[in-house]
Amino acid sequence: MTVTSTDPVQDPAVETAEALTNVPEAAAEVADQADFGTDEDLSIPDDIPTADDPSSRAANRDMDNAGFTLDEFAALLSKYDYNFKPGDIVNGTVFALESKGAMIDIGAKTAAFMPLQEVSINRVEGLSDVLQPGEIREFFIMSEENEDGQLSLSIRRIEYQRAWERVRQLQKEDATIYSEVFATNRGGALVRVEGLRGFIPGSHISTRKPKEELVADFLPLKFLEVDEERNRLVLSHRRALVERKMNRLEVGEVVVGTVRGIKPYGAFIDIGGVSGLLHISEISHEHIETPHSVLNVNDQMKVMIIDLDAERGRISLSTKALEPEPGDMLTDPQKVFDKAEEMAARYKQMLLEQAEEGEEPLGSMMV
Repeated sequence: MTVTSTDPVQDPAVETAEALTNVPEAAAEVADQADFGTDEDLSIPDDIPTADDPSSRAANRDMDNAGFTLDEFAALLSKYDYNFKPGDIVNGTVFALESKGAMIDIGAKTAAFMPLQEVSINRVEGLSDVLQPGEIREFFIMSEENEDGQLSLSIRRIEYQRAWERVRQLQKEDATIYSEVFATNRGGALVRVEGLRGFIPGSHISTRKPKEELVADFLPLKFLEVDEERNRLVLSHRRALVERKMNRLEVGEVVVGTVRGIKPYGAFIDIGGVSGLLHISEISHEHIETPHSVLNVNDQMKVMIIDLDAERGRISLSTKALEPEPGDMLTDPQKVFDKAEEMAARYKQMLLEQAEEGEEPLGSMMV
């Protein structure tokens, strides 16, 4: 048997629309019938805005009234877009020590690497002598990123730059420094100054010791040449000693010295640890063919100081100025030595008179 409905068939869409239309009335009826234990009105208000009402939409952001402009925002982003270049000095954090070097975090996309040989300007046994994990310090960027995007760093380059700055300042101040001899060669001796390798020419070493025995000795030194571009750091032991000695010496003073070496142009006389030159022309008023005809190595004698050149570290000596009679150094050297102080007093008086008359002192004309 077929059951036939007497109710007209409704379209589903129509039914849905009617149901939505009757929601407020249905909700109100339910609210009236239910006991929620409150007097608050929970019915849906009649003034709900429709979807096409502009007031129901989120307001547009006004960038002009924001805390910063778009340009400022872009600049802020670029501040953290690191662009590392060779030659830059950056801060980094050590996070791993390896056998061949250290891994450093400098904020790049890939951890940077510092080779073992770049850890210090001085010789070190291992990385742990200089670095510790977690340590923050400055690093020098040596090269562009490699194929893996990794940068190479150095501490040695920073120390190298600062060491040259320091020695240039020391030279400017004409400072006397002390440094240990770590090696010698045919030309002289090698020392380290602020971590840099320095050279003392043999002609500027003033000591009675054989050159080979100077290793591990600390010597007072003066700067002769500081040239970073040519990597030349040249020093003088003689100049340092002469300066020290010069503080206690004066032109016209008679000192006792020992002949340490004889050359065709004159003799080197040791006067209390520093060497002065007795030029062949200052031995006697009489002409001399060679200093060997008058002097012998290890001879002790009196000489007078006729010039002190601190800048070049030279002390010029004379026995000619001590001769009572021209040629006495050839015929009677002892007479010269016996009357040395008397003759030196006359020499000083002569210098004083020349100064009073405005003439250039003899000592200042000596080379």
